[in-house]
Amino acid sequence: MSDTMDRYKVVVNDEEQYSIWPEHRHEPAGWHAVGFSGEKPECLEHIEKIWTDMTPKSLR
Repeated sequence: MSDTMDRYKVVVNDEEQYSIWPEHRHEPAGWHAVGFSGEKPECLEHIEKIWTDMTPKSLR
């Protein structure tokens, strides 16, 4: 079983850009959790599936 320090959550900002953040920490200003968490590779795989357009929202 993984230590909580090894778990991450997927976060997104207002420009619809995704990242991961340590699960035990509050999201930085301007970011919010999308409801998916896990180990780093799982989170990165999730982002790869859902982030299909890397263009910032303001430029679309």
